[in-house]
Amino acid sequence: MVAQAFGRFTWGVVLPEARDDLLEGSNTAAGLFGTLNVSGYLVGTVVVAWLASRSTLVGLVKIGLTCSTSGLALASFTTEPVVLAVALVLMGLGGAIIWVPVPGITAREFPPQRRGFATGLAGVGIGLGIVFAGRVASMLRGGDAAVWQTLYRIELAIAVCVLAAALVGLRSQGERPSTAGGFGGFGALRRIEGWKPLTFAYSAYGFSYILVISFVVARLEDDADWSPDRAALVFSVIGVAIVFGGLTVGSLSDRVGRRRMMMIAFVSWAVASLVFLTGSFPLALIAAVFVGIMFSGIPAAIIAHVVAYADEQSFGPVFSATTLAFGLAQAVSPQIGGAIADWRGSFTMVFMVAAGVALLGAISSWFLPADDEPRSDASVDA
Repeated sequence: MVAQAFGRFTWGVVLPEARDDLLEGSNTAAGLFGTLNVSGYLVGTVVVAWLASRSTLVGLVKIGLTCSTSGLALASFTTEPVVLAVALVLMGLGGAIIWVPVPGITAREFPPQRRGFATGLAGVGIGLGIVFAGRVASMLRGGDAAVWQTLYRIELAIAVCVLAAALVGLRSQGERPSTAGGFGGFGALRRIEGWKPLTFAYSAYGFSYILVISFVVARLEDDADWSPDRAALVFSVIGVAIVFGGLTVGSLSDRVGRRRMMMIAFVSWAVASLVFLTGSFPLALIAAVFVGIMFSGIPAAIIAHVVAYADEQSFGPVFSATTLAFGLAQAVSPQIGGAIADWRGSFTMVFMVAAGVALLGAISSWFLPADDEPRSDASVDA
């Protein structure tokens, strides 16, 4: 919740107001700031691959939480664009450092046949945080011009409590730092079957999802003339669906296989992205549900594949390497999206690009190994 919903995706909620307050109304500048956030995430994927050989998974979580909380503190009180830029970089850095170890920590608590469900749990906190951000933003609007900072301040208070609880109560269960990752974890990644299509699919997801999450509120407000409250409601619906998406898609992938589930999820994401272009309130709500489910569902299926092929010692480096490719894709995505929006005068083409890249992710998923395709109940029990 702190690392992703607060530190990374709240920017999508506050973008219109922060853009008008500090960035002179420029979508290109807003896209650049979004790029700074995901660039911090990209740097974080490199840092966490290095840290994985020096820290336990639990230690990584604590380091990442410290970065995210520090970034939230800066964003909460700054009146200067350059300080906001630093804050977004810090929040992106913390997001990566936390995201890499969390699925491994969660998966070790469940039996192998429940890997999809286990990895889906990580999305619950993200969804709850996005719902919270969307609803609080809606309640705060109508006040002073810096409502976006008020939201960040509330999130900061929660982050401080979570950080304190993690430092006091989160303990390692005896795992040791990995020593077999190679540079950036790619040495370990290349030993994972299907690593090429998996990495491409994760990259396609990274490019596509950040376009939709970053610009959906601006798309509905600027292009469809929606009120800020109505646009924030759609963002909250996405958050609610995220709560259940990872668990739903992850569990389904346990039954129908990662490859098949990923293909379905990518196609669903593409269709939902295009539905936002209709400007219809009922259809946008339906699209928001699908976006939210696939938002947390696609990573759950991808991570479940990694967990199936990587042991506990190599999981950190392997997932760091795939996340690095994912981070590269999402690092360029917001800037491209903002520039396209300014060039075309709307967000229509932005969402068309998001849908097209998602379909490329579906095609890539087809080339994943099929050895974890549907298993009978008897084989699961065995």
